[in-house]
Amino acid sequence: MSERKSKDGTVNNSPADSSQDDSAGLPAVLSANHSANHSANHSVNLSAGFPDALPAALPVYFRYNKKNAYSYSALVPALPGATFSKKPENGIMIYSFFTNQKEDIFEEICQARADRLNSFFIAGGPHPSGAAAKTLEYFDAVVIGEGEETLPKMVSRILENERKGIDRKTGFEEIAGIAFKNNVGGIVITPPGPAVELDKFPCFSPNSIWRPLEISRGCPHRCKFCQTPQMFGYKMRHRSVSEIVKYAAYYDDLRFLSSNAFAYGGNGVTQKPEKVKDLLSSLSNLGGKRIFFGTFPSEVRPEFATEDMIDLVVKYCANDSLSIGAQSGSDTVLNEIGRGHSAEDVYNAAEVCLGAGITPIVDFIIGFPSETITDQEKTLEMIDWLCRNGGKVHAHYLTPLPSTPYEHSVPAKVHPDISKKLGKLALGGQLTGVWENIKQRTVENKDG
Repeated sequence: MSERKSKDGTVNNSPADSSQDDSAGLPAVLSANHSANHSANHSVNLSAGFPDALPAALPVYFRYNKKNAYSYSALVPALPGATFSKKPENGIMIYSFFTNQKEDIFEEICQARADRLNSFFIAGGPHPSGAAAKTLEYFDAVVIGEGEETLPKMVSRILENERKGIDRKTGFEEIAGIAFKNNVGGIVITPPGPAVELDKFPCFSPNSIWRPLEISRGCPHRCKFCQTPQMFGYKMRHRSVSEIVKYAAYYDDLRFLSSNAFAYGGNGVTQKPEKVKDLLSSLSNLGGKRIFFGTFPSEVRPEFATEDMIDLVVKYCANDSLSIGAQSGSDTVLNEIGRGHSAEDVYNAAEVCLGAGITPIVDFIIGFPSETITDQEKTLEMIDWLCRNGGKVHAHYLTPLPSTPYEHSVPAKVHPDISKKLGKLALGGQLTGVWENIKQRTVENKDG
């Protein structure tokens, strides 16, 4: 559920997308495609350690949106009695959303309240976690950060209170990691609970939304633009190889979720190639699987893209590209935003990839508040070098995210000459993305 960098709201290309019931727009139980890949030898017990099915007296819904499918995939096993809805319903309504979805979501809640629905609205995910107070202007409660432990406790408390005929938020102060308004309108934010043990919860429910295999959470780095540490903490946690292998059995093509796939098994600062090798070799032993490691929707940090790691990709994986988070070609900017690597690290990573026949697909963010034209020129210089040498680039314009140091900052404008040169690379098919403030550019064009 994390909202990293400025890519909040990017449409998920999740396996769940291929299992949609087009007539209803909601997740199918299990597509024929998935069934063909499912073996009885790899069945998963989803009931162990989770609440019983929820009573129908107060139904529980996930407000489904394909963009947020990964978030719901993680939560469905924790609330096996909940169903999906494409609109607000009477009952408990659970939302997860990104910053660039907030206006539409808030408008929907206002309309639902105007329609006098008997609903209790719960928000979670990247934006609500980072902007709990603002979200509570519309929602009844917010789950801050991870939801696997917290959300079932909140739902169970609401259902218990409903049966007793008392205020639905009674006892909320005993639940860790939430925000809500008390009876006099004051905002209460409870202390966070312990970090979720990934092996305690299924990676996804085979009978609901699927998603790439989440192998790690958390990040020790303190990049000023990123929400990941605020959502999942500064300590990396990893799902065990045995659990990853269990859920990998459902797929033919294996893709992964991690802030830095090459950090698997380690603390996110020091490499553990032997841990990555153990994971990849175990997945390879399943047979008949294509492994895509270090590609979208995950990525790798440039200083982790060493010859040892690339050799593992070549040996065990099917991907011929690698997603690398560079963010800037300027060391001044990299130091300012707290990246913890240099521009030289990016060049080195790209050269190692290219030498092994792997295309580096490098992410950049344009518009950091302190960024000067000189900084943008250095980034353009790196982008141009990558494109000339066989790499590809994905560019983003900075989106200041809630709970990050840049939350209230104004992104720097992209110099027209820089934007023009990036546009030429895009026309040549070597660069994708949006690297400037489109709304601002539209206003300026109208004024001109």
